[in-house]
Amino acid sequence: MGILIALLVLSVLIFFHELGHFTAARFFGVQVDVFSIGFGKRLWTKKIGKTEWSISAIPLGGYVKMKGQDDSDPTKISYDEDSYNSKKPWQRIIILLAGPFANFLMAFLLYFAIANLGVPKLLAYVGTVGKDTPALAAGLQKNDKLMQINGMNIRYWEEVGKQINATSGDVTVIIERNKLLHTLVLKPKVIEDQNIFGEKVTRRIIGISPLGEQTTVYFGLIDGLNYAWEETKKASVLIFQSVQKLLTGVVSPDKLGGIITIVDVTAQASHAGILALFFFTALISVNLGVLNLLPIPALDGGHIMFNLYEMITGKSASEKVMIYITMVGWALLIALMMLGLYNDINRLMEK
Repeated sequence: MGILIALLVLSVLIFFHELGHFTAARFFGVQVDVFSIGFGKRLWTKKIGKTEWSISAIPLGGYVKMKGQDDSDPTKISYDEDSYNSKKPWQRIIILLAGPFANFLMAFLLYFAIANLGVPKLLAYVGTVGKDTPALAAGLQKNDKLMQINGMNIRYWEEVGKQINATSGDVTVIIERNKLLHTLVLKPKVIEDQNIFGEKVTRRIIGISPLGEQTTVYFGLIDGLNYAWEETKKASVLIFQSVQKLLTGVVSPDKLGGIITIVDVTAQASHAGILALFFFTALISVNLGVLNLLPIPALDGGHIMFNLYEMITGKSASEKVMIYITMVGWALLIALMMLGLYNDINRLMEK
């Protein structure tokens, strides 16, 4: 059941991406010949108007084939009024951007749904106080409620570390203990740690861990929209940084996951509940949006690059150059997919 849910999630995300392209293309009067979820042999096809809507055998992506556009053969172009090629470069760029935009919008809507379903957050109560730590020296105790850090009100545990690391000097903490407020001054300890990319970083700690009490936070309309915006932005930055770290060698290529990892983690998330599934689906949606913006000719970003060149120079790239770059782009994309699949198989064998 988990695998079926994972494939359904991927299909929905692909559908939204391609629907973005389709909607923008039709807005500018471009004929869409094929709208396909999946690649390869078509399992189901229905023609509505001039568009063939299809579900294909390999559920690893999808495509919208517009009149005059053929990634497999850039020479197959058409300059009819309802052709993709007859549109101005800026119109083509909007059509290309509409796919990734749909993925970002999908993530935003999922985060907004999460905000209304209720987000579990750890409350700012002290659970344990470590030995030989600034917290112990200052007199912090179990069950103390952190009210303020350096003048900033604290409601949830996630805010504690941010405020401690927001300054470089001593930290003033106001706590509630037995219904009385106490003010403590702590000198945080600086330690070496690793961030999510495995890079060495320094951070300030005071030596406490959370009590473990949670509350479910429900957001109103405005707060929910703000939460959705911030989470979408945070996920986008994370994916962009991940790609950057991978390209610069900070993150090892063996960390790259393929379709098997995506299906496996999505299936696990589905077992963990609707919130976990929504969170992971939103992250994957942002991932699709970001990756499709990479300047690889086989992806939307590559086509955007060609159109930007035409806008700047006033002429399109030569047919020979487009064919060569497109072939290189497909080779790179296939190589990345194979690397992800190779890593997936290795992880399965190690289990």
